[in-house]
Amino acid sequence: MNKEILSGVFLATGIALGGFFISKTMFNAKVALNTAEAKGLAERRVKADRANWEIGFGVSGKTREEVPQLYREAEAQQARIVALLRKNGIGEREMKTGVIDYQHQEYRDENQNLVDETHSLTGSISVETDKVALVDSVRGKVNKLIAEGINIQNGQPSFHFTRLNDIKPEMLKEATKNARVAANEFAENAGVKVGGINSARQGNFYIRDVGSDYGDVEKIEKDVRVVTTITFYLTD
Repeated sequence: MNKEILSGVFLATGIALGGFFISKTMFNAKVALNTAEAKGLAERRVKADRANWEIGFGVSGKTREEVPQLYREAEAQQARIVALLRKNGIGEREMKTGVIDYQHQEYRDENQNLVDETHSLTGSISVETDKVALVDSVRGKVNKLIAEGINIQNGQPSFHFTRLNDIKPEMLKEATKNARVAANEFAENAGVKVGGINSARQGNFYIRDVGSDYGDVEKIEKDVRVVTTITFYLTD
């Protein structure tokens, strides 16, 4: 076989192989571009595991001479509230007593003559507990101290769910599964199949009070929600 024939054979083979690899590359590129994006939702109904609650109290008088007695009354009120909380299941470590604050206000006429004054002492007790179901019943008992002459400001408790990390993995797994279900429906209509994951974006986790679109601290029962966005490869 002469050199011209050999050269022709090698050239033809090279062109054929080159065409094969070009075709293969184009096919792979086409597969890579055939993707479908789908969203997957996961929801959980949970209960708050921590409650925060603040109770205020106070006394007041008209003269500075009353302040020492007012302070003793404020301390007695504080002790009375703490004893009631302890008696009804709130532990010592679950409550924090604030300092008793003193305020003095004067009221003067247009000539700056003193016409009245008020001397007030106020305090607060903060409760942070995981005994969430207990809080509402204890609040009712604290309110009864009003009948004993104690000026109570019984704050609205806030309820929080703090164990999100415990349920995140399963929720993300479920959201991804639901996204694949949605992608499969699309693929079936298009006559293709869903392959592996090209990319994934995890949405934010949202915690809302049951029945609420915005608030997340007023109710014990919460809804947790996450939406993931997954891009899947599509194959023939």
